[in-house]
Amino acid sequence: MRPQRLPNALFPLSFRAALLGGVALAAAPAALAQQLNEPQTPISAPDAPVPDGDDQIGFAADSLQYDSNAEVVTANGNVQLLRDGNRLRADKVVWDRNSGKVEAQGNVSVTDPEGNIAYGDRFDVTDTLKDGAVDNMLLVLQSGGRLASAKGERVSGIYTLHHAAYTGCTVEGSDGCPKEPTWQINAVRVIYDPVRQRVSYKDATIELFGLPLIPLPGLSHPVGDGGSSGLLVPNLRYDRNNGFEVALPYYFKLAPNRDLTVTPHVYTDTLPMLESTYRHLWDRGAYQVTGYITHGQRVGIGDAASTTPASAQKDLRGYFDASGAMQLSPEWSLDGSLRLATDRTFLRRYDISREDRLRSTVGAQRIGENSYFSIRGWAVQTLRQGDSQGQTPIALPVIDYRLRMKDPLLGGVLQLQANSLAITRTSGQDTQRAFAAAEWNLRTLTGLGQEVTFTGYLRGDVYHSSDNILTSVSSYAGQPGWQARGIAAAAVDMRWPFVGEAFGGVQRIAPRVQIVAAPHLANLSLPNEDARAVDLEDSNLFALNRFAGYDRFEDSSRVVYGLEYSLDLPNFSLQSNVGQSYRLTDRTSILPDGTGLSDRMSDIVGRTTIRYKDFIALTHRFRVDKDSLAVRRNEIDATVGSKKTYAMVGYLRLNRDAISGLEDLQDREELRLGGRVQFARFWSIFGSTVIDLTDAKEDPVSVSDGYQPVRHRLGIAYEDDCLTLGFTWRRDYQTNGDARKGNGFALRLAFRNIGI
Repeated sequence: MRPQRLPNALFPLSFRAALLGGVALAAAPAALAQQLNEPQTPISAPDAPVPDGDDQIGFAADSLQYDSNAEVVTANGNVQLLRDGNRLRADKVVWDRNSGKVEAQGNVSVTDPEGNIAYGDRFDVTDTLKDGAVDNMLLVLQSGGRLASAKGERVSGIYTLHHAAYTGCTVEGSDGCPKEPTWQINAVRVIYDPVRQRVSYKDATIELFGLPLIPLPGLSHPVGDGGSSGLLVPNLRYDRNNGFEVALPYYFKLAPNRDLTVTPHVYTDTLPMLESTYRHLWDRGAYQVTGYITHGQRVGIGDAASTTPASAQKDLRGYFDASGAMQLSPEWSLDGSLRLATDRTFLRRYDISREDRLRSTVGAQRIGENSYFSIRGWAVQTLRQGDSQGQTPIALPVIDYRLRMKDPLLGGVLQLQANSLAITRTSGQDTQRAFAAAEWNLRTLTGLGQEVTFTGYLRGDVYHSSDNILTSVSSYAGQPGWQARGIAAAAVDMRWPFVGEAFGGVQRIAPRVQIVAAPHLANLSLPNEDARAVDLEDSNLFALNRFAGYDRFEDSSRVVYGLEYSLDLPNFSLQSNVGQSYRLTDRTSILPDGTGLSDRMSDIVGRTTIRYKDFIALTHRFRVDKDSLAVRRNEIDATVGSKKTYAMVGYLRLNRDAISGLEDLQDREELRLGGRVQFARFWSIFGSTVIDLTDAKEDPVSVSDGYQPVRHRLGIAYEDDCLTLGFTWRRDYQTNGDARKGNGFALRLAFRNIGI
C-alpha cells in the first residue's frame, strides 16, 4: 500500500493500546553510560491533538501504511502519540497485529506527566504494556538525574538496567559541548521502581572525576523531590579532642511531612556518640527536635560560686535542642525553644557549637494592623567559665502590649504601651516590674524644607525587688521592696537636607539638631536588669533614651547636633554622619565613665559607609574623646572582591577607660580576617583567622602580649552543579575544660540530586 499523508487524528483504544506500549515503557528509556547527553529530537508539526478520554489516543505522523496481508501497521515521519499526559515522539512506529509486538524506532523520546524525558533508539514492548526490552536506554529525570544503560528490560512496571550508570550532574558545558559528569554511580545492575521513585544498585561503585573511588554495596536512593529512607553521605573529621571521627547519618522518611535522621559518631580517642533529629511540618506550623548523647569524662570549669574547679568525672553527656512555631490565625502565633546541655564544655568538646549561653523561650504573640501583644518567658543556661548559674536570670512572664493610633487633636501618631516583667534567680536578686507609657510623634515639613519632628513621652513605673544584696554591682541593685518612678520627656528634632547635583550624581548635606528636655529621676533606687550595656554610638546619638532597656532612663536635658552627608553616583555611594551632644544641666550623670556620656560634653561619634558596585563595601565606626581626641572606638568592616574571590577584614579597638566590673564595657582589640580565592572554574581556597590584640593599653589587667591567636581556618573546596567537596584545617588556641586547643581536620562531601 502506498504511503499516505495523514492529518492529526484520534484513534480508538484498540489501535491506541498497541501503539501506547512505547509510551508505557517510556518511563525508563536509555543510552550507554558514556552517552548521557540528550539526543536532538526533531520537532514535528503539527502536534498530536489532546484526546477527549481514556479510550482514545492523540496521533500525528507524516504518513501511514497498512499491510492487510501481514497485519502490520507502519507510521512514518515525525510520529507522535499522546495519552494521559505522556507524549511519544519517534521517526517510525510499527505494530504487528499478529504477534502483538509494537516497535518505536529512530530518535525516540517520551515526556511523562511529571516532566521526565526518555530517549532511545528503539523500544520493543508486548501488547500487555507490562513487559518489554530497550537498547541504549537514557532517562532524564525531572529532578535533574540521569539513568543510562546498554540494555534494559521492564517487567510488571519494574525496570532492570544492566551495566548501567546514574549521575545527577549535567553532561553539557556552558558552550553546549558534551562533558564528563563530575561523578556517576556505575553498577552491574540497577533496578528502578517508578512507583516508589527509587533506584537500587548491585555491585555499585562511585566514580569521582573519572576515577573509581568508593565501593557502595547495597546502595539505594530515591529520585525526585519526595525523598526516601537511606544512608546519607558520611562526614569525616579529625581533632585533638576526639581523634578521628566518622559520622554516618541514616535518614528515615516517616511521612511526606515527617522525617528522622539518626547519626552515630564513632571516634578513635573517645566513646561513640549518638545524634538524632526529628522534624515535623504541618499546615499550621513546624517543629524540630535534636539530641546528642554519649558517656565520657568531663573536666568541669566551675562557676563564680566555686572556690575550686569542678573535678573530672565520668557520666552521661549530651545536648538537647528543640524549637517550633505554630500559626493559629493570621494574627496569633505561638513559638518556643528548649536548649539544654549536661555540662559547660560538651558543645565545644564535640564541635557542635561555640555559644557560651543557651537560651530557652516560650511565647505567644498577636500582630494586628495597629497593635502588638506578646507574652513570653525565657531562661538561660550559662556555659561561661566563672559564671554562676544561680545568678543567671529566669524571666517569666514578659508581657508587652502596644497600640498605635492617630492623634485626633494635634495630629501625628500616638503609641500606648503596657509592659510587665518578672525575673527570678535561684541564688540572686529577684525583680518584678510593670509600667504604662504613652509616646506622641508629629513629623512636619516647613516652607524652607526643614524636617521637624516633635516627640512627647510619659511613663509610670512600679518595681518590687528582693535579695538585692546578692547583686555584685551596687549600681545595678536598687533599693529592696516597692519603688515607683514617673518619667516625662519632650524633644524637638530638626533635620535640614540640602540636595543637589555633584560629581555626576546626587549629593545630600543635612545638618541635624535635637533638643531633649527631661527632669531629674531617682534612677539608682530602682533595679537595673535590662539597661546595663550602654555605649555612645552613632546609632543611639539622637535616641530619646540612650540606655538600651527600660530600667534606666536618661534624665538629662541636652542639645544633640550632627551632620549627615551622602553622595550617590551610578556605581558608587558614600554615606557618613558625625555628631555630639551637650547636657544643659551640671548635675552628675548616671552614665558611668567609659560610655562617652558621663561628662556634660559627650565624645564625638560617627560612621562612614562606602560602596563601589558589588566589589567594595566598607563601614567605619568611630568614637573620639572630646578632650584628648584619642580614639576610644575604632571599628572597621570591609569586603573587597566578587562572590567567588573576595577578602574580608574586621578590626575592633575599644579603649574607653571604663570602670572595671561594669557589664559589657571591658576594653579589647581584635582582628578578623577571611577570604576566598577561586583559582579555577570550580576550585577555590578559603581561610579565616581571629587574633586577640588586647594588651595593657586596652585592658590594664590583661596578661596578653598583644598578639594572641584565637582560631585559624584554611581549606580547599570544589563546587559545581552536582558536587560539593571540601577539606578544612582548623586550629584552636584556647582550652576550655576538656575542649582542648589543637588542630582539627574535616572532609566534606555532598552529592546533589541523589534525592535524600
